[in-house]
Amino acid sequence: MQQTALLISEEEYLEGENLSETKHEYYRGEVFAMAGASRRHNLIVSNVITGLNLQLKKRPCRVYPSDMRLRIDLTGLYTYPGIMVVCGEEQFADENQNTLLNPDVIVEVLSDSTEGYDRGTKFQSCRQLPSLREYVLVSQNARKIERYARDDRNRWTLAETDEQHPEIILESIGCRLEVAEVYDKTELQN
Repeated sequence: MQQTALLISEEEYLEGENLSETKHEYYRGEVFAMAGASRRHNLIVSNVITGLNLQLKKRPCRVYPSDMRLRIDLTGLYTYPGIMVVCGEEQFADENQNTLLNPDVIVEVLSDSTEGYDRGTKFQSCRQLPSLREYVLVSQNARKIERYARDDRNRWTLAETDEQHPEIILESIGCRLEVAEVYDKTELQN
């Protein structure tokens, strides 16, 4: 016998999320618990946030870690990207200012359990954000950074690191992610 998932409203999700100690994504009435992150994942996220904050000092940009929720109006997805950067005026879903609507850059650190989702359904949904200029994927298992950038004709192009290209330039915010810095103090630092 097949069981049907119990669907809840957006309002029910938000009420529950405000009371929960665990973060959850919400999509089309379904709620999905988010797994904890590994040591290496946390170190990479910390390195990226530190690097971006230093480069964006005294500029009208803010870097948010994964506790800032994102809502994508066109798809109805509520999610917690690893890192979001917004430059200029921030737009929030409500007065609580805990759900961002307009990131310029999203950075996801890939794990074995989320890589397919981050590359597929999540990226497809994030592309519906008019504000989003760059979507960055950072491998947790190899020294590899991929940057997808939207051009003026709404096409996405890929740039990635390799031995000849040890950094990614985030053109929309004027920052760079250097492989050596991103993987500093991890087992992948060399």
